[in-house]
Amino acid sequence: MTTETTQLDAKTIDIVKSTVPVLAEHGEEITKRFYEMMFTNHPELLNIFNHTNQKQGKQPRALANTVYAAAQYIDNLEAILPVVKQIAHKHRSLEIKAEQYPIVGKHLLLAIKEVLGDAATDEIIEAWEKAYGVIADVFIQVEREMYAESAAKSGGWNGFRHFVVEKKVKESDVITSFYFKAKDGESISDFLPGQYVSIRCHITGEEYTHIRQYSLSDSPGKDYYRISVKRESNEQVPDGIVSNYLHDHVNEGDVVELTAPAGDFVLDVEGKKPVALISGGVGLTPMISMLNTIVEKQPERNVTFIHAAQNGDVHALDEHVTEVAHNHENVDYFVCYEKPTEEDRHLDRFDKEGYVDSEWLKSLLKENDVHHTDFYFCGPVPFMKVIRKVLSDWGVPEENVHFEFFGPADELH
Repeated sequence: MTTETTQLDAKTIDIVKSTVPVLAEHGEEITKRFYEMMFTNHPELLNIFNHTNQKQGKQPRALANTVYAAAQYIDNLEAILPVVKQIAHKHRSLEIKAEQYPIVGKHLLLAIKEVLGDAATDEIIEAWEKAYGVIADVFIQVEREMYAESAAKSGGWNGFRHFVVEKKVKESDVITSFYFKAKDGESISDFLPGQYVSIRCHITGEEYTHIRQYSLSDSPGKDYYRISVKRESNEQVPDGIVSNYLHDHVNEGDVVELTAPAGDFVLDVEGKKPVALISGGVGLTPMISMLNTIVEKQPERNVTFIHAAQNGDVHALDEHVTEVAHNHENVDYFVCYEKPTEEDRHLDRFDKEGYVDSEWLKSLLKENDVHHTDFYFCGPVPFMKVIRKVLSDWGVPEENVHFEFFGPADELH
């Protein structure tokens, strides 16, 4: 794919790049104001965006980081194409359309003008208007290709499709799995282990619909999709509205709306290198999909599955992974509990008490092999920062390091 930065003259590029320090200083303030104005003028967009991420500042921060990168590389947008594709997967799963980009551009420019005041000269605003047009065209082009690919797949579709909850299974005190089958009885598209689906909920008493992404927690090739959802307490997530709605109000036989699988955090299914799957809490859901795929399709590929949880009461799918490890010589399984219960101790359910750290990971993984291992990890941000630092300290090549955020991308460094 080629980007059309040739549309921008040298003067425009210079002006946009010169604003990078300003964006670094005021980026979040600008994007926060942008969302406020856009939702005031176009409240229908609240049917798409995650309200909780807005309130917690995650979405404005993620947008600020994207805008910052786009400004920095405006003369070489290929450099940020991986980020563009990651965001485009989210957009495709949310059914973001090309005609919505001008709305975003208009309000972003208004926010820049309002926050920067007199410093946002007509020349700067004009340069940014041109630059946004080029950046938006790149997103639209990538997303257009994704929509076409999704629809062309066997069993594929665009838009929201109706699925029936075939089965609802409690996996732990806080995590429940939902099995979905297509209501029309037709086939469903395949996916790559690690991908997610979007579910749209119409919740009684809520003015707008709510859409959330959940990782698929089983291997592809089945006639159903499975997600495993954590109930969020009010203390953890003030508005865990969709997760709690699924737990409390969605039952077997109910109909839900899903978009086709999406996401770029995926297992390299053609790879031969050993794999380390490291998860914290509900971050194990995409790892289960990867693990199941490996034992089904690549039984000779070595896997080290490492999971951290508070204790056995909230640890989902432990019996499944234990059984897989018992029945497959290529799988090793290790558990870390922060606060194990007496029952956990009595039944010897865990291998380490406390937190995952470098020393423990080194004891599980042969340090001389880490440069030839593919690492996949997912979990709470503090947990992921620890894993990221350990791998960096070990000198693991960047191409061997793969991670997923549940929600807008954040920083791990």
